[in-house]
Amino acid sequence: MNDFQLNNKTILITGASSGIGKATALIASSMGASLVICGRDEKRLNETLHALANSNQQHQAIIADLSSQEGISHLIKQCPKLDGIVHCAGIVKPVPIKFIQQKHIDEMFSINYNSVVLINSNLLQQKKIVDNASIVLISTISTQHSYFGGALYTSSKAALEAYCRSLALELASKKVRVNTISPAMVKTEIYENTLKTTLNEEHAKKYESTYPFGIGEAKDVANAIVFLLSNASKWITGTTIKMDGGLTLGYQKID
Repeated sequence: MNDFQLNNKTILITGASSGIGKATALIASSMGASLVICGRDEKRLNETLHALANSNQQHQAIIADLSSQEGISHLIKQCPKLDGIVHCAGIVKPVPIKFIQQKHIDEMFSINYNSVVLINSNLLQQKKIVDNASIVLISTISTQHSYFGGALYTSSKAALEAYCRSLALELASKKVRVNTISPAMVKTEIYENTLKTTLNEEHAKKYESTYPFGIGEAKDVANAIVFLLSNASKWITGTTIKMDGGLTLGYQKID
């Protein structure tokens, strides 16, 4: 048996309509998993569904807004028993600290933190997470590498990292693993939009030069997630894995 395969595993992936969530869904399906994918954009989520490998598997798409209790309840109701969960749904909206209002806090935490906690709690209450399952959370290197306007985003992700350790502790008796991936900048739609709105071409190239291995691809993070979902990671829990292409090594390119 290949411990890196996901055969006979049913896995929920939120935020699967784009970016890291979509890349994870594509790779996980190619590794034999049956998927439950979730997102808000029906058209894009169906594009992911139709692109999944092993169409004979029981793949399922669920349209749900996870920033609301109604959306979470809708998702939970349709979920089967799960061998894995990947929480990729999230938002990034820079707000300088002096302009932060309650509405900004509520919006950021409702999807980046609250939805993760509530989905896990509801699934556990309904006994839909099987023993020996794996739960993967998505944080950011920015919890340790601050940037202007990122206070709310990084705070919501730092809360997830702390939550990960508590959840791992409480589920250890069931051999359920809980880990966090902490990526730096990855080439997704969010990255492209950031370049267009905040950086010119010269500054973009200068920024990218601070990454010894270059800016990451969504599939780079997805590969690590799939490893954590597989039995090959059965001795790993309660940890945060940094993926930053060497950014935080203090590297400086010399021309």
